[in-house]
Amino acid sequence: MPKDNVRAIARQLDLVVANKPDSQDICFVPEGDYASVVRKVRPEAESDGPIVDMQGQELGRHKGLIHYTVGQRRGLEIGGLAEPVYVVRLEPETQSVVVGPKRALAVSAARISEPNWLADVEGRPVMAKVRSLAKPVPARIEGEWLRFDGEEYGVAPGQAAVLYSDDQVLGGGWIEETEAAVT
Repeated sequence: MPKDNVRAIARQLDLVVANKPDSQDICFVPEGDYASVVRKVRPEAESDGPIVDMQGQELGRHKGLIHYTVGQRRGLEIGGLAEPVYVVRLEPETQSVVVGPKRALAVSAARISEPNWLADVEGRPVMAKVRSLAKPVPARIEGEWLRFDGEEYGVAPGQAAVLYSDDQVLGGGWIEETEAAVT
């Protein structure tokens, strides 16, 4: 159902959310300061640590995992490398930010937890959306794995995966882990 229709129904029911502005960010965070929320829940996320390449070689230092996301390129403050690097993963157990070339971000599948299926999705072609601003991409569900038809970039544990067929939501769940694409 289009958002305008939902808002019209909310107005008919005199719900206060009928005229609430759209949100594309974490809507429950005051002034969009998500770092302060994470600081309260996980203070260790603001501890500094190493920025390492995929072989574990230290390339620099960071100001806390709280400031980095998978796929991020800017703000790493390390230079002099042969090619640009991106955050490939965060390792809280060692406070490490692991970086690598863009191809290291390519995944072929994601394991989904806590699924909420509104339709039978097993093995059928679907469109999957795994980032809030990304367009849905072709995929299929095989057990608890969402398998992409092509390589996807910036897919990370903790993100939601929502599956569609045309404009119908089929369900979704949380990304628990990813499977690297063979490049």
